[in-house]
Amino acid sequence: MTTDKEKALQLAKTARGQLEKIIEMIDEERYCVDISNQILAVLSLMKKTNLLILRKHMNSCVKEAFLTGKGEESVDEILMLFDKATK
Repeated sequence: MTTDKEKALQLAKTARGQLEKIIEMIDEERYCVDISNQILAVLSLMKKTNLLILRKHMNSCVKEAFLTGKGEESVDEILMLFDKATK
């Protein structure tokens, strides 16, 4: 079974490949809508990657923080990330 880390790494590598293709498309002055579609695909991959990373963080670091009495700090970190993500 594939771990979240492996999934996140694969998604990020796929996004990197697509980003390189976007750069080529821009350089070649390809159709703007095609470029935009590729950009949206990369954004989607990065969102999925971020969710996997956050899941790992919550299942390890945040759990540990609550066990050691630092849970409130972890909650504040997560809320800060959600704030950034929703802007």
